[in-house]
Amino acid sequence: MAVIIGTDEPIFVVIDVGTTKVCALVGHLSTEGHLRVIGLGVVPSQGIRKGGVVSMEGVTQAVGAAKDKAERTSGYEITSALVSLSGGQISSLNSKGMAGVTGRTIGYDDIGRAVDAARSIVLPYNRTIVHVIPRGFVVDGQDGIKSAIGMHGYRLEVKAHIVTSSTTAIRNLEKCVENAGVAVDGWVISSLASAFVALTETEREMGVLVCDIGGGTSDIAIFIEGAAWHTAVIPVGGEHLTNDIAQGLHLPHETAELVKQRHGYAHPSALDPNQTFAVRPFGEEQPIQIRRVDLAAILEPRVEELFSLVMQEIKRSGYDGLLPAGVVLTGGTSQIPGMREVAYDVLHLPVRFAQPEEIRGLVDRIRSPAFSTSVGMLYWAKMLEEERAPEGYRYGGISLPKFSLDRAADFLKRLLPG
Repeated sequence: MAVIIGTDEPIFVVIDVGTTKVCALVGHLSTEGHLRVIGLGVVPSQGIRKGGVVSMEGVTQAVGAAKDKAERTSGYEITSALVSLSGGQISSLNSKGMAGVTGRTIGYDDIGRAVDAARSIVLPYNRTIVHVIPRGFVVDGQDGIKSAIGMHGYRLEVKAHIVTSSTTAIRNLEKCVENAGVAVDGWVISSLASAFVALTETEREMGVLVCDIGGGTSDIAIFIEGAAWHTAVIPVGGEHLTNDIAQGLHLPHETAELVKQRHGYAHPSALDPNQTFAVRPFGEEQPIQIRRVDLAAILEPRVEELFSLVMQEIKRSGYDGLLPAGVVLTGGTSQIPGMREVAYDVLHLPVRFAQPEEIRGLVDRIRSPAFSTSVGMLYWAKMLEEERAPEGYRYGGISLPKFSLDRAADFLKRLLPG
């Protein structure tokens, strides 16, 4: 829970720092228990490229502007927030940990010791653990256990998914956010946040991949048997499409972005070859007519490249045969018409789109795939607050810097399979 000056109620504040936009959301629980957005600040991003900081001054200004707008709409002064992480600095691996139980009933403290053992891996000096998410348990050799709490045994093992990030990238982004007057409560990688609003429980259980296609990167996460098994970041996003249009049609970058949003199509064969739009390239005195199929011919190879990289990542994970629920697309760039068709042609998996649905309050603008990460982060913060751990019980199930492990523990229960 973020600290807000002026209220004793639980208020949740998140800041999604993306390549194209910075979004600050303020939410709280309604009397019916629903999450309501009461503050919203969205500004164009500055100083971020492919999810990483390239100008600290630019990022600080953008975060500060988004914070100010969220404060004005919510009526609260923001002092801290949960912040998103993305970019090529994100990587993941799977690990195992073991804890002795000596024949008694397994409790959360035992799971905590097993998870602590799983996170005791050798990392380069410049890497930081962001999340440690249990995938399942083994009790005295019996595999496939979704929840070991209350079971009897002597040897408890946990299979965990560990997400790491570049320490330098985290410190630089943290400095930018703090310079804007906001303390960082913790970090959430974009793909896991998006999964909160994009995936159904059935999809998580069956096996599914969520692909959040943003401005500078595409964040993916594979869920199997209800838990995250693999996460990765692909360095291709909407900015690459805009740059291709700018170069192919000789347009200013801002014009290319508008052309992509208004006329973009990723699947040329579905278009009328006579359909055109007017635009003025460099060197032309008057607007000229461009066929929409020619624009689609520029976009299609880049979109195919994106999903080819997604397929490579799926195969690299080793879970390519375990995704019967297919792929769920979200993120701002996923709104380009024809994306689903290209994704199906390349991946040969079922494909659907997702956007935030179960959200109330100031939702007219954020009920869009472009805000899946932002809204998902609100749910993440909400779970951390409402699922508090019992007194005297510490548990390192989720590594969220600056969040207490006690609070992270109960949220982990929501991430556990089953």
